Amino acid sequence: GAAWIAAGSVLLGAGLVLSARAMACNPFFEGTARLQGDRAQHVVDAGPYRAIRHPGYAGLALCALGTPFLLRSWWAWPAAAAVVASIAVRTALEDRMLRDGLPGYREYAARVRHRLVPGAW
Repeated sequence: GAAWIAAGSVLLGAGLVLSARAMACNPFFEGTARLQGDRAQHVVDAGPYRAIRHPGYAGLALCALGTPFLLRSWWAWPAAAAVVASIAVRTALEDRMLRDGLPGYREYAARVRHRLVPGAW
């Protein structure tokens, strides 16, 4: 009961805060993965980008993982797992695009080694 709702609320809240912080720090943040040469895109390494390369996606993953707790439903876990898996794939693809097309991203990725989980992955 209450412990499940508390856990879900913490995960969802942390995910929303992390995503909002990523959006606030990165003027190039948007829903599509594209190089924004028209906007003089450059590497952003402020805020949560100092610890992980894709904090917006990490926040989305936290929200997805919090949802089954809030729904108190085992049936929601496969959907949450699918969301997290798709985020992992998307970050791999986006990293490749950014390494190949955004000046300075290779150096940033060498410095900030983790995509989604600080100190782990």
